[in-house]
Amino acid sequence: MLLRFSGIFTLIFFTLFSANIFANPAGNSDDNKEFDVNEMIMHHIKDAHEFHIMDIDGHAVSFPLPIILWTDNGLVTFLSSKFNHDDSGKVVVDINGQFFVKYHEKIFYADNANGDKYISYDEAGNVANKKPLDLSITKMVFSMFLSMLLLVMIFVATAKTYSKSRKGEPTGLGKFTEPLILFIKDEVALPMIGEKHYQRYMPFLLTLFFFIWINNVMGLIPFFPFSANLSGNIAFTFVLAAITFIITTVVANKDYWKHIFWMPGIPVPMKLFLAPIEFLGIFIKPISLMIRLFANISAGHIIILSLISLIFIFKSIWLAPASLFFSVFISLIEVLVVAIQAYIFTMLSALYIGSAIEEHEH
Repeated sequence: MLLRFSGIFTLIFFTLFSANIFANPAGNSDDNKEFDVNEMIMHHIKDAHEFHIMDIDGHAVSFPLPIILWTDNGLVTFLSSKFNHDDSGKVVVDINGQFFVKYHEKIFYADNANGDKYISYDEAGNVANKKPLDLSITKMVFSMFLSMLLLVMIFVATAKTYSKSRKGEPTGLGKFTEPLILFIKDEVALPMIGEKHYQRYMPFLLTLFFFIWINNVMGLIPFFPFSANLSGNIAFTFVLAAITFIITTVVANKDYWKHIFWMPGIPVPMKLFLAPIEFLGIFIKPISLMIRLFANISAGHIIILSLISLIFIFKSIWLAPASLFFSVFISLIEVLVVAIQAYIFTMLSALYIGSAIEEHEH
């Protein structure tokens, strides 16, 4: 019965979603404008200075976020609502005599605040306006801070369940987190790093797994308020991969470097051939980590949004049942994918660290 209720609720939610934001995908009130699938999808998966919730009678409803700029005259702060949901560079914000416009979610200085030309272009068609240093709390930064808060609350609450238990057994939230912690320990840390060193890296691996997983879950529903496609942002996955790369490089022992630059047990000509390949592998490993997580999470959101877009591309209500059915089906697969991708990222990070500290007997 619960499964049936969940399915009905999901279908209703998708229907309301498509009726609200697909009818006006980018906050544009021009009803005669042709439906642009690319614009709609990118609008919902890219970063923004506000959380766009829905449109009501052509008016956008959103949750504003603080804009923090370092300008020629120092620090400037204001709410994104001052741009009145405009992303086309047509609304100018005057802050202490400095004029700013928002164009494609980037903040620029307005070229001519007293006229009607605020955005200028160079010969190549690129925006020529100067940009202040943007330190704003965007929706992805906000989502990341929220996930960090959730992560701290989860681990603190889990630790308290052990301290309150008389038998040392977890209660409440601890019953949910303990199997996951033991899974990372027994199936990731121990086999990949080894019994001698695994405990040193357990805090990092647990933090990595839960941090990625929580952010993936929060971004499962692209239209849910205060969620963002954080793991689908390559800057986010780059930082996570860079941390793994730094740890691997710093803790690596002499055997690790010897196997890269002068692999033992093979002829010298082959050593000269393999050395540059192994050296490139040092950087290819974190790059593959970065791209894998970014591509898989982004692809899921794009597929769901594309399937629902079919209703508006073909302008047929008869296509809605099939479109919604496959969207729900992909969403259910995404529930597994977000956990699997967190596990794969953590497992490969442990594998790279383990290979760097492995002690060889030659």
